[in-house]
Amino acid sequence: MQRYPMTVLGAEALRVELDRLKNVDRPRITNAIAEARAHGDLKENAEYHAAREQQSFAEGRIKEIEAKLSNVQIIDISKMPNNGKVIFGTTVDIENVDSGEVKTYQIVGEDEADIKQSKISSGSPIARGLMGKEEGDTVVITTPAGQVEYEISKVRYI
Repeated sequence: MQRYPMTVLGAEALRVELDRLKNVDRPRITNAIAEARAHGDLKENAEYHAAREQQSFAEGRIKEIEAKLSNVQIIDISKMPNNGKVIFGTTVDIENVDSGEVKTYQIVGEDEADIKQSKISSGSPIARGLMGKEEGDTVVITTPAGQVEYEISKVRYI
């Protein structure tokens, strides 16, 4: 059985999405299908086919979320002692040794990753390169642009 590591906020976001899918989207789609059926011939009814496609997507997503939540491993980083080590859930400031550019990332589960919010998947090359390292360590990470050397300037357990 595969376990899905997730932060507390990530698990809560999935629960909210599941609730919306079951209690808002599912009834809306069911109504759209019933309305489209009332229009007659289903073979050439675009509204019916679109609603059925939405239903298929929503039901698939419900199953996916339920499976993940049943096998979730919630990691509450705020309850762990901060020993300066990069682990799942930590927020890390890294400085590009060559350019001096500082970036901040939180290492999260695959479903939570969102680069616009500086949340990177624990399976990403950057996260894999940082995991297990400590403040002050220098790491070399292979990026699409080549190898980049970073210094870990701060590790936060928030």
